[in-house]
Amino acid sequence: MTPADNLRGIGLMTASMALFGLEDMFLKFAARDIPTGEILLVTCLFSWAFFAALARYEGKRTFTRDALHPWVLARNAGEMVGTIAYITALASVPLATVSAVLQAMPLAVTMGAALFMGEKVGWRRWAAIALGFCGVLLVIRPGMDGFSPAALWVLVTVAGLGLRDLASRMVPPEFSTTQVSAWGIASVALLGAGMLAFQTPVMPDWEQSGMMLGALIVGTAGYWAITSAARTGEVSVVSPFRYSRLIFAILLGVIAFAEFPDRLTLLGAAIIIGSGLYSFARERARARSKRA
Repeated sequence: MTPADNLRGIGLMTASMALFGLEDMFLKFAARDIPTGEILLVTCLFSWAFFAALARYEGKRTFTRDALHPWVLARNAGEMVGTIAYITALASVPLATVSAVLQAMPLAVTMGAALFMGEKVGWRRWAAIALGFCGVLLVIRPGMDGFSPAALWVLVTVAGLGLRDLASRMVPPEFSTTQVSAWGIASVALLGAGMLAFQTPVMPDWEQSGMMLGALIVGTAGYWAITSAARTGEVSVVSPFRYSRLIFAILLGVIAFAEFPDRLTLLGAAIIIGSGLYSFARERARARSKRA
């Protein structure tokens, strides 16, 4: 990789985080009046069509028995739990709070890999994980003034998406990324259809339709940008710029929803990000030591 590749990768990663922040904003607006099941069903049907077309372009089939592989099913389960919890949290929790807690995802995945997959994690990275989750407690602040039980949905999101990412590591390599993505999105669409059986569908007006369409467009563009970033620059250089998502979330929360994060939220977010960056640096140093 050349320095120009790394710069392009950094630009793509930062752009993807901005696009995902915009997607969150659109979904938060839509979730005010539209049932969660309807949002999941409509958005996932369009996203599934996109990834199914990509799989077809690669010469892969979407409807195949491979979709019933145990690790694919485990990944789909994590995707369903994480997505429904995420949409629920966006509807009732400040955007900055949701984004701050989500920054603990890499720490949660590292912990899960150590506990359930036998990955070796040294005491320094365990300390970083513990400190990071202390930051999560500062953001959510259970038992303190300002605590909102709805914020616990973000923790469910982290658990669900953590399962998704861990299971993704175990999915056989012969299954393409587009196939796995299409299967995961299809499972969330089925979940949305099931939820609608217990909810009252709403016919979106022009504004609500525009919000969901906006989420679809920027979400798809964000997925393309983050995939391109991972394939353009060095992972060790590009990945830390994932944390720029919190900056965009704070700005959009202030501009679109007049949500001003307090000092505890900012302090907790700083601790989470600092812990994640330290854990990432330790992992990079460990990889270098192995190569040496």
